[in-house]
Amino acid sequence: MSLLFLAHRVPFPPDRGDKIRSFHILQYLAQRTPVHLIAFADDAADLDPPAVFTERLASCTVVPRTKSQMRAAAEALGTGKPVSLAAFASPAMRAAVDKVLPEVSGIYCFSGQMAQYLPFGGPPFVMDFVDVDSAKFAGFAEDMHGPMRWMMRREARLLGAFERKVAAHASASLFVSEMEAALFRAGGAAGRVLALENGIDSVRFDPALQYAPRDTMFPNAGGERDDVPLIVFTGQMDYRPNIDAVTWFVRRILPLLHQRHPAHFAIVGRAPTAAVLALAGDDVTVTGAVDDVRGWLASAAVCVAPLKLARGIQNKVLEAMAMARPVVASVAAAEGIDHGDTIRVADTAQDFADRIATLIESPDAAALIGHAARAHVIRRYGWDARLAPLDALLGLAP
Repeated sequence: MSLLFLAHRVPFPPDRGDKIRSFHILQYLAQRTPVHLIAFADDAADLDPPAVFTERLASCTVVPRTKSQMRAAAEALGTGKPVSLAAFASPAMRAAVDKVLPEVSGIYCFSGQMAQYLPFGGPPFVMDFVDVDSAKFAGFAEDMHGPMRWMMRREARLLGAFERKVAAHASASLFVSEMEAALFRAGGAAGRVLALENGIDSVRFDPALQYAPRDTMFPNAGGERDDVPLIVFTGQMDYRPNIDAVTWFVRRILPLLHQRHPAHFAIVGRAPTAAVLALAGDDVTVTGAVDDVRGWLASAAVCVAPLKLARGIQNKVLEAMAMARPVVASVAAAEGIDHGDTIRVADTAQDFADRIATLIESPDAAALIGHAARAHVIRRYGWDARLAPLDALLGLAP
């Protein structure tokens, strides 16, 4: 058999949450059967993926995506569709899919935006929603007012109906955690709804490897000193939940932490918005894109995930755990992870500050927590073990 793998972003490099998941799933499938990849390009660099990525594929087609969010919103309002679907609607993508369909006997569709290209009644498909996106937009609506609240509620309603329609035709609908799968079932979804958890590459994320010295990571130190504990947040910094998280940390949590202990906060991730860049100062570094996030994790006294809105399993948390770093996370960021009590969970700003300060002030205890976290993710979250259910779902030989 051969498979078509549809993705809303080229799954390379695996440097953000959704691309990490799609990359490992694609590699897993390509080891077992010929796979034709069709994906959108976020930017010019995606248009020509390297041979080290494509050489395992039967074919690779990358379609540019240039539609602005404003145009997508206008199209959505004119057609009655969700903005999420209008943003990824493309005649070029439709033509690319139609060309490959006769050559495949099954489809793996990654992300709900791509489900509009699925041929209901055609080859069987597995739908990887990852998260319940409609619930995410419903959550956004709660924090908004006026026209934006109306738009978010509209998106949640229309996208939810579309998600349920797709699930009714899928061989299986997959989510990143059982909590997300249960939420989808509770919303009235039909069909086979399963959890397929994310994993972690504990060989790559290994604290025993050599990383850049801390002093070389701060070319413009802004007051950062080697004797000041480093607190690290990693993530795509044009993603709203990440923006809200670091803003809350800098404005509310860091001042409380400084009452007990000096600390420097590093916001590590590409595409920081103007709002994120404005947070930089003597006690805050905004890195933008970095060559290797592992060096920052290795230098961290504590890694934090203060997300107020989080869906499924947070790769940033698994990566920090694999690097043997103590983690302080919000309830939302921690609840999708089986962490074996190796994460310190906080709710309020004061909770965050107190838990971070305690770890800083007890480095031996913090190191033990970090080592326990790494041992736990190695046991629980290896990629091959997490993805093994795909063999049966897609009729593949292990």
